[in-house]
Amino acid sequence: MEIKKFMECMDLAEQMKNRTRHSWTSSGRHESVAEHSWRLALMAMFSEDAFPEADMNKVIRMCLLHDMGEAFTGDIPAFLKTSQDEMREEQVTADWIASLPEPWRSDFGALFQEMEALETQEARIYKALDKLEALIQHNEADISTWLPLEYDLQLAYGEKETEFSDYMKAMRAEANRISLEKIREAEKQTLTKTANAKDAGESR
Repeated sequence: MEIKKFMECMDLAEQMKNRTRHSWTSSGRHESVAEHSWRLALMAMFSEDAFPEADMNKVIRMCLLHDMGEAFTGDIPAFLKTSQDEMREEQVTADWIASLPEPWRSDFGALFQEMEALETQEARIYKALDKLEALIQHNEADISTWLPLEYDLQLAYGEKETEFSDYMKAMRAEANRISLEKIREAEKQTLTKTANAKDAGESR
């Protein structure tokens, strides 16, 4: 790739570091889109033995590139994203791909079409991992960062996308187990605080 265009692509990639997602990290800050994409690619790498017949290099490319449109649009949480938002993200991604020199224009164009169609095993693997990474990140965040709607969403998110694979279903089941533990512990702490406050009030 010509050096000037390469630098333009790196500038765009840097915006992925600046764009934050709805999810929080365990240290108490919003994660970036770049961090989500990086760990998603890492998940694909560690899942290689579960899908020996799949082209995991392609899956990793999908994971690294899937949110490039958010360098332009920013991240919109799944529970707020509309069809218009999705269309805009698809359009800016298509425009960016069209601006690339060959062979990147053709390669990335074909890759994104495959991701959108969700017909190949590689595309289904990437999509399932994308949902699972979000579940894992929510479990790692303090539950005080969860919105009320996320208590139910956390247990339902990614069900359809992981259904194709026993490995993905097992990973999601484990994420759900951790979520339920987290919710129960939060409820227990709330009950304890309420009881302590009641006792303190009665002792006055």
